[in-house]
Amino acid sequence: MDSRRGGPCFTLFLSWPCADKAKSMGYQPYAPAKLFTVEEANAMLPLVRAITMDLVRLSRDVIERRERLSHLLTGREVNRSDPYASELAQIEDEVRKDSERLQGYIEELRELGVEPKSGPEGLIDFPSLMDGRIVYLCWKLGEPEVAHWHELEAGFRGRQPLTAVGPTHTVSVRGLSGEGSGRTALES
Repeated sequence: MDSRRGGPCFTLFLSWPCADKAKSMGYQPYAPAKLFTVEEANAMLPLVRAITMDLVRLSRDVIERRERLSHLLTGREVNRSDPYASELAQIEDEVRKDSERLQGYIEELRELGVEPKSGPEGLIDFPSLMDGRIVYLCWKLGEPEVAHWHELEAGFRGRQPLTAVGPTHTVSVRGLSGEGSGRTALES
């Protein structure tokens, strides 16, 4: 699925007059496999947290090894006479295999319907519906629960606490709003 988005003409439901322009530019409407309520995101958090811990740990390790390998290879012409050639080749192979494992963790998270945004930082987005538009519920490894959201294009820097959803829509940090309705403002 091509999830390219951008510009002021993009909206979830491409409508006239922007639809033709967006389509001609190759943009596709964003259609997540799953939309989460705050409750559903928090209920899935134990599994997401476990996978994300593995993703963060391995991401940081792979990045560190790639940097060391790059440093070792800078200005070096590796050939058969190099006494470290086989060791360097082994390290490169291990980094490649671990990069494949990283991709496996990413796919595992995507199969759950969530979107990993940064392996080393453990940033995960849960697509959600708020006021008729798709937004992301935002969670970072180390946080006890999903308690933030942001617009699709805003990223981590644009995240806001769920209690600040808007003047007429509020969601408590636990995700409950209304008198026992069990529905969140993100569902209304």
